[in-house]
Amino acid sequence: MTTPRFVVYTMLLAFLMTLGACGKGDHKVGQSGQAGEMGQQNMTPAVASEEPQPPVFENYTEKGDLSAIGERGVLRLLAPIGVTDLSLPRDGLPSTTWRELAEKFARSRGLEPQWVYVDSFADLIPALNAGRGDVIAINFTRTESRAEEVAFTRPLQYVRELLVTRADMETMDSGEPLLVAVRRGSAFTHSLATIRDAGMSQVAGQGGGASGRFEILYLDEPVDHDTLLSAVVSGDYPATVVDSNLAEALLPYYPQLAVSETLNSKRAIAWAVRRKAADLEQALNEFLTEEHLLADQLRERPLRDWEEIEKSRTLRVLTRNHPASYFMWKGELMGFDYDLLKKFAQEQGLRLSMVVPGPDVDLADALNAGLGDMVAASLTVTDARREQGLAFTRPYMQVEEQIIASAPLSDTEEGMSVSSLLAGAQVAVNPLTSYYDNLQALAQKQDSPLNVLPVEGATTEHLIEAVANGDYPMTVADSHLVDIERTYRDDFAVVGALPGKQKIAWAVRNDQPLLLKKLNGFLNAKYRGLFFNVTYNKYFKESKRKRAPLQQRLRTASRLSPYDPIVKEFTSQVDRDWRMVVAQMYQESQFDPKARSFAGARGLMQVLPRTARELGVGNLYEPENNIRAGVTYLEWLEQRFPRRLDFDQRIYFTLAAYNAGHGHVRDARKLAQSLGKDPDRWFGNVEEAMLLLSKPEYYRQAQFGYVRGREPVNYVREIRDRYLGYLSVARKEQLGNKSL
Repeated sequence: MTTPRFVVYTMLLAFLMTLGACGKGDHKVGQSGQAGEMGQQNMTPAVASEEPQPPVFENYTEKGDLSAIGERGVLRLLAPIGVTDLSLPRDGLPSTTWRELAEKFARSRGLEPQWVYVDSFADLIPALNAGRGDVIAINFTRTESRAEEVAFTRPLQYVRELLVTRADMETMDSGEPLLVAVRRGSAFTHSLATIRDAGMSQVAGQGGGASGRFEILYLDEPVDHDTLLSAVVSGDYPATVVDSNLAEALLPYYPQLAVSETLNSKRAIAWAVRRKAADLEQALNEFLTEEHLLADQLRERPLRDWEEIEKSRTLRVLTRNHPASYFMWKGELMGFDYDLLKKFAQEQGLRLSMVVPGPDVDLADALNAGLGDMVAASLTVTDARREQGLAFTRPYMQVEEQIIASAPLSDTEEGMSVSSLLAGAQVAVNPLTSYYDNLQALAQKQDSPLNVLPVEGATTEHLIEAVANGDYPMTVADSHLVDIERTYRDDFAVVGALPGKQKIAWAVRNDQPLLLKKLNGFLNAKYRGLFFNVTYNKYFKESKRKRAPLQQRLRTASRLSPYDPIVKEFTSQVDRDWRMVVAQMYQESQFDPKARSFAGARGLMQVLPRTARELGVGNLYEPENNIRAGVTYLEWLEQRFPRRLDFDQRIYFTLAAYNAGHGHVRDARKLAQSLGKDPDRWFGNVEEAMLLLSKPEYYRQAQFGYVRGREPVNYVREIRDRYLGYLSVARKEQLGNKSL
């Protein structure tokens, strides 16, 4: 009765087991911690490969935390054979997505990802605690018994455990138990055993063939999900169990199968580390929070013109994190482009959402992909960018592209032409900038060679720093950026300028004529007017004494506030990203430990005394007490929301509840659903309903009544934007360090 597909997968799995998965990036660990015996055989292929083969990974024992792992330069990711799915990738299947996410985390810490495979789920925790791997990075269910042995990250997802049988299986009236095939050591065995041992069904029946009495068929051999489902189709196994996130992706390919029952509706999926690896656990939690929030912001959106933007009431602006466009100073978002567009958004009744994709992403590509509605990043008007599909507003600034060196020209070099000055010189620039194209054009016109060095991901600030340190002889920067750099440093010199003046403008796509018209109307009305001149002088013309925001702007994400160590201590205990709490702390008190609101909320996190008493915390003006109370209250609020909410949405709803109260957020979710909006998504959905709860026709029907809805809406958005600002500084810092 075995189908051909089942045979193929069985043979393929056996072949992989024979090889021992010992290629670079894949390694099988036996109970001894060494490579499987078969994996060490010298197997000569029939046809020798012409490509050099990577060295076999030799595993080792390491039980240390992140610093010890860093010394080895490798992050070992544990998984059971078969879980990585030998089948073709499918949308919604988490194994491939989480594999890529785990590898991305490793590389973000400067580590080489190395997958290490064990025979079964039951071997994962022993291998981890024995030091034969560092992270269990798969679809791993958090259970109480497992949590006693390992430390779990913040849940990536909450799932249901679903019993899967053939759709045509007849109802079993005979009372015979249903044989359910599951991998030994999986969380499914615990759920099934609990029901079996209770002697009665504890499941939520959905019709179908299960009687509620189960016998477990333990599978010790490696088996992937497709193989298991194919075996149920063919009748080799009467039933199996899969998580709901896998079922959504896989069951459409198996119309012969159906979900019969739900065994467990609240399983947390998370990754795991050794209990003593607190730094690794914290780093993973920060990374996972960052990735989920960035993924939500940077996912492709519909390409919109003015009508769609106005309807959504949000303008998404692609920008760069630098002092001319967008930066952070003492928790406040600032920048010339940012201030101009904030004024534009206010006049148009829009919310402003700044999107910073990173220095290594081409902004034209990001705009064409729908990641934003426009670009405002001190962008030079060029024909090459027009060919990419960009349409420019009227220019609002003209600049020179100045040549930067570490020291002024000598007397003999004074008066030299640009061609002579650059003859034989190496000039380092980011290849995504207009400097690169202009230098390439100049190199083709002059007789003497010009060496243009592309430095991917580098920002103007980092390249000026590199030239000042002697890493590169020269670079090029726009004159207004050079003026800003000169306000706080004098260790470089302007030695010349590329020919011509360059126009700076905002950009939209060619298919956005209405947005272009609106932006041009704003610039025409404001250009060289009072607001424009005051804003321009604030960033480019004020004396150094008055330009503290530019001099003291946030350049490193390693220290965000005076209270970072305390925040890290308490957030690490509850798997929260400390940077998000710091962003919230600034929103609440601007880092003033003596702050007090009109309602009596106190301290850094503006905790009410009544709330503090319920949490067993006193003296809220003491930073440690206040932060502990604020983080504990955040954790309590998050538990009030359904676990089905996505990772990032739980964060947003918790923030809204911290500001407005859980009851008002619950009212807003109900109202959103009645209006046909998604009650499980904050931005553009529940936040819109929250705004309506300040109107009598809506709040009179709400359980918790009136709420000043604009406050929680602005609160969540500003904290999210500040957090993303911290991340953009961190990414800019990492890319800059790599480029130098």
